[in-house]
Amino acid sequence: MSSRAVATSVLDELRWRGLLHDATEGAAEHFAEAPRTAYIGFDPTGASLHIGTLLPIMGLVHAQRAGHTPVALVGGGTGLIGDPSGKSAERKLLTKDQVAANAEAIRRQLEHFLDFEVRSNPARMRNNLDWLGGLPLVDFLRDIGKHFSVNQMLAKESVKRRISNEETGISFTEFSYALLQSYDFLELYRTEGCTVQMGGSDQWGNITSGIDLVRRVEGARAYGVVFPLITQASGVKFGKTEEGAIWLDPLMTSPFRFYQYWINVEDADVVRYLKYFTLLDVGRIAELSHVVDSAPEQRTAQKALADEVTRRLHGETGLARAQQATRALFGGEVAGLHADDIADIFADVPSHEIAKDALAGEGKALVELLAETGICASKGEARRAVEGGGVYVNNVRVDDVARTVTMRDAIEGRFILVRLGKKRYHLIGIRG
Repeated sequence: MSSRAVATSVLDELRWRGLLHDATEGAAEHFAEAPRTAYIGFDPTGASLHIGTLLPIMGLVHAQRAGHTPVALVGGGTGLIGDPSGKSAERKLLTKDQVAANAEAIRRQLEHFLDFEVRSNPARMRNNLDWLGGLPLVDFLRDIGKHFSVNQMLAKESVKRRISNEETGISFTEFSYALLQSYDFLELYRTEGCTVQMGGSDQWGNITSGIDLVRRVEGARAYGVVFPLITQASGVKFGKTEEGAIWLDPLMTSPFRFYQYWINVEDADVVRYLKYFTLLDVGRIAELSHVVDSAPEQRTAQKALADEVTRRLHGETGLARAQQATRALFGGEVAGLHADDIADIFADVPSHEIAKDALAGEGKALVELLAETGICASKGEARRAVEGGGVYVNNVRVDDVARTVTMRDAIEGRFILVRLGKKRYHLIGIRG
């Protein structure tokens, strides 16, 4: 299939997946006429992207799959200022070194989603610090600032909200953000032939400002496509948990925690998320939707969602570890899991400590250990639990009431996992 034929389908793909919130007039025809170059900006004020950014990332993924060239713009320059959109107060300014390090981390994360090596339309990465960093202020005000009406800028919702707050207000630094983002579009039009900017619906005003700047300066047409802002059916903000945000960096959110977020998605959200965050086709999603209605207890759709998204970000190895960790949580084999995995999986269960010396040599009788750590109220209760087949060490059932526990049972010398019955886990840490 030719790239032109493929290119006609990108907005249709976004639309059926629920990813298309709005587009400027003529955007569909523009995409259909020929392969285009489209960009999305990513804020490098954090060391990692979070799953709230997956929606725009998937927008670039679909554009690339449809034959277009995606540009991921890391805001190394604008990140030093901060976008006031959706913010109630001024951001803490970062150093240039911090922003540069964050930008490099973001590139590594985007490589899991975008193909930077394909011959026909490889993804490109740009950093707006390359052009904003050396931009003379007087030239910028003369050549760019004259195209912006202060009255129109004051009418922007993000600016009005901040101005109305007498305590925080808005600094000239953040007030100028829209000019810089618009200049990005102009620069990418000139250097990359980029004619489309994509982003969240909260970016509509900034995107249309950039479109207008390209028209005024270059006499050319440019276009915008925006995605919906996601909320969960429960009303909780997408990507938020009691523990905080879900990050794409495995050191900030482990593959297990990442997988758990998706596998615990509510039935009311899972079909939408399959459309948003996977590349499963309409037929497969329809099948999974039917299972949600007919056998929700199987959680087949959630497993498919968790598998697809975790595999894309963390690869087959990360997915396998997350799946094994999930099985361990429900009584499966823990052999092969690292101590860090155990600590992550069972971070929320009751924990106890015991000195390493207590488990040296022949170790300590299990019934004594259970009583001393308070897992059981007494040695008698512990003995009865073992005799009833309800005690597990590292998820292996104990059949012998005389069983001892030694350092050989400690996972990497750090933890012993004890379970009573089906769900009562206790984590014993080894100290010393």
